[in-house]
Amino acid sequence: MSRVPAVVSAPALRSRLSRLALGVTLALAAGGAMAQQSYADNVPPPQDAKYPGTVTLHVDASDTVQGIFRVRETIPAKAGALTLLYPQWIPGDHSPTGPINMLAGLKLSANGKPLAWKRDKYNVYAFHVDVPEGVSSIDAEFQYLSGRSESEGYDITDRMMDMEWSKVSLYPAGYYTRGITYAPSMTLPHGWQLGTALETASTSGDTVTFKPVTFNNLVDSPVYAGQYFKRVDLNPGGDAPVYMDLVADAPKYLEMTPEQLKVHRALVTQAVKLFGSHHYDHYDFLFSLSDVMGGNGTEHHQSSEDGLESDYFTNWTGAAPGRDLLPHEYVHSWNGKFRRPADLWTPNFNVPMGNSLLWVYEGQTQYWGYVLTARSGLWSAQQFRDALAMTAANYERNRVGFQWRTLEDTTNDPIVARRSSLPFRSWQMSEEYYSGGQMMWLEVDGKLRSLTHGKKSLDDFARDFFGVDNGSYVTKTYTFDDVVATLNGVAPYDWAKFLHEHVGALNPPLQDGLAATGWKLVYTDKESDFEAQYNGRQEPSRHLYNFAWSIGLTMNDKGEVNDVRWGGPAFKAGVTTGATLVAVNGQDYSKDVLKDAIAAAKTGKAPIQLLMKYQGGIRTVSIDYHDGLQYPHLVRVEGTPDYLSEIIAPRK
Repeated sequence: MSRVPAVVSAPALRSRLSRLALGVTLALAAGGAMAQQSYADNVPPPQDAKYPGTVTLHVDASDTVQGIFRVRETIPAKAGALTLLYPQWIPGDHSPTGPINMLAGLKLSANGKPLAWKRDKYNVYAFHVDVPEGVSSIDAEFQYLSGRSESEGYDITDRMMDMEWSKVSLYPAGYYTRGITYAPSMTLPHGWQLGTALETASTSGDTVTFKPVTFNNLVDSPVYAGQYFKRVDLNPGGDAPVYMDLVADAPKYLEMTPEQLKVHRALVTQAVKLFGSHHYDHYDFLFSLSDVMGGNGTEHHQSSEDGLESDYFTNWTGAAPGRDLLPHEYVHSWNGKFRRPADLWTPNFNVPMGNSLLWVYEGQTQYWGYVLTARSGLWSAQQFRDALAMTAANYERNRVGFQWRTLEDTTNDPIVARRSSLPFRSWQMSEEYYSGGQMMWLEVDGKLRSLTHGKKSLDDFARDFFGVDNGSYVTKTYTFDDVVATLNGVAPYDWAKFLHEHVGALNPPLQDGLAATGWKLVYTDKESDFEAQYNGRQEPSRHLYNFAWSIGLTMNDKGEVNDVRWGGPAFKAGVTTGATLVAVNGQDYSKDVLKDAIAAAKTGKAPIQLLMKYQGGIRTVSIDYHDGLQYPHLVRVEGTPDYLSEIIAPRK
């Protein structure tokens, strides 16, 4: 059972809800609809009170062919108006992404008699029903329909599932979700096993009944299940159990070597050494290894949803990119779930979130994710540097959008763009608070070490900020001023000005972290082994031929251009995203043909001729570029402290 925190003051919450209601009311008035009710009038605002009774929820998740999750709920209720909500603002998504379009077949009843419901005319996630006299509960039945194609994404395949409770539940409006108790259960496909942070109360055949939890904790505790399942202890003898719950496309993908087990156990050890605490009773890495299910990475307080290709273990030497996923999501148990920006905390899953501090929530998590990947041995020191070089190169050459947008403004992207494809990513930019924030926190770490002559570092900030209240998983919110105060507690400096210059100003100095830690970025005509692995992965988002730092474009293995650097050589020549490269200098296109052409142009004067197919037409573009192939690497700045090597050294 969860403990009930006093996270946000009642006046602050009432103010937020009042602003929301006022905004909707003013918008309606502007449209000539002043007589209509506002959102806040139609949907009861959440109150910090305990909901009377326990909601029972059962999900039949046994349909692996059609992907239909069949849901039954019994909700305690009394006579009068009742509003049921489908979760809209999903923690970790930072946006209103609840898949309401996948809910179907909703039927409500009481004492065996059907009840009519009506969707709210302003809020499509709200369903209104009048509960008749003499009724103590209502029953709800509906289906959640999983995507059945790669483009839609799968919640369930014939071998595994990732079931998020937010997708398969309705909850009563008018209460904080930490005050609503659920008794959940589910039916699995025959013979499947599951992993979850929930605790099992009983099992009968393929049906599992879990111990009652608050709706907050239920939504925060997804279930991974599969035909091929394995549980691995990552913290034997530790204060709090940590497990890796694996599901895979085939049994062979579940096996790990002793060395692989060692570095994953080291991840847990190094994280606890970093923060000096843990904020869970137990923790489960829910980890799918699949070429069908698709990738995933979503944080939860006592678990994480993680998904990579099936060969994560079996192709260990050729699949270093992606190994930072588990460290990143694990760090979120401290940064994001335990300590959370005040404007991201909400009393239920239908009050809008604010994302202004995602450069801490995600940016510092991205930083520690990379660092812990190296400290644990999941990456070698060289692999860490090569990964960091690629990130740094993006912010040196491929994020020209900082001419018009600040890093802080990109914290709106989860709502504005929702990770949709962008025609010119380098100019529009998207969620730069992740890696841009990472580069800023690298500089903070270097500066802390310099200010204290190596005695203090960002490790001290992590312990002071995220490591408090060991053992507690009661969310503790923070503000910008809290971040500044903790930094000043480590080493006095004008941190408010520093942070504003990096997150709130145009053209932020995101490269300064390299020099601050004793390294610099250079380019050669040879790509690193890490970058070659990254570009060679079969996952569509990674299967890129990356010429962003030379002629300024990237494409997939079919020659389809998926990004053009704004203002770069290819852009100036008129190349656009969506076009397909057919030929290079009169030869049929291949990656090697293009590489050879770029290399040859360095010693010649003729432009590179590209034959492009776009919207049914064919045209030739000439790229006047003569600087050769460009691949990023890090090299030491002699005569300066090598703080970067100190940062990634394992803690004893």
